[in-house]
Amino acid sequence: MTALTWLARLIVFAILVVFALQNTDPVSLRFLPDMQWQAPLVMTLLVFFAAGVLLGVLSLLGLVFRQRREIACLKRPADRPAAQTELPPVV
Repeated sequence: MTALTWLARLIVFAILVVFALQNTDPVSLRFLPDMQWQAPLVMTLLVFFAAGVLLGVLSLLGLVFRQRREIACLKRPADRPAAQTELPPVV
């Protein structure tokens, strides 16, 4: 099974290398009227893909921390011994 995984990774890597070699033409990005950035197409795609991944991860951080805090609060009563959580008998 690991051989199949490495074969799939090798095929994907080869496809990405061929894509990168075929898309080396320079492109111009204009952000502001006097600001222009020229870079190869493949580098531009890589930068914007990485920025999208980073924004996606950052957008989920709040949810992850909130869930961890909630799980920690729910575990606290479960960690106490049973004698402390029982109510005393009513006389």
